[in-house]
Amino acid sequence: MSTRHIVAETTLGELTLVAEGRAVTGVYFRHHIRRPAESSFGERVATDVLLDEAAHRIRAYLAGDRRDFDLPLATHGSDVQEAVWAALREIPYGTTTTYGALAERLGFVTSAWGVGQAVGANPLCVLIPCHRVLGSNGTLTGYAGGLRRKRILLDVEAAAGEPWLPGMGAHTPGAA
Repeated sequence: MSTRHIVAETTLGELTLVAEGRAVTGVYFRHHIRRPAESSFGERVATDVLLDEAAHRIRAYLAGDRRDFDLPLATHGSDVQEAVWAALREIPYGTTTTYGALAERLGFVTSAWGVGQAVGANPLCVLIPCHRVLGSNGTLTGYAGGLRRKRILLDVEAAAGEPWLPGMGAHTPGAA
């Protein structure tokens, strides 16, 4: 199957979900920072088994009924981007970290700024949880869908566990 997309309504607003073959390759908000050209999304289809299931799982996650997505995903980034996106996948539900902590963990990315650039280029927002990355002092910084949506995503996860409190520091995976 070729590249195709659907547009799904969610509590975060309209999402464009893109697939290539048997993998989801993009999730974009209507006014997404770094949103690719519409022509790269392929044909808009009325229904698609994979994309419809992705939309269903995102809606369930937003309702607090799902913690993971278990979908076939594919990304096509640089080596640094792929390493950062893989690290994002390892941040547990309801947990946050910082750009600096990710840079330190990855080692070869020399700065939090470089990690931030890769996080900002994440083509699968929500599915690859870039919203779980905060500024060095635990505050909201940068999100391709806007800070209001980032706060909503963090609040959805906080409702299931320890509350996220801005300015109170990040909860870094593996930290006591």
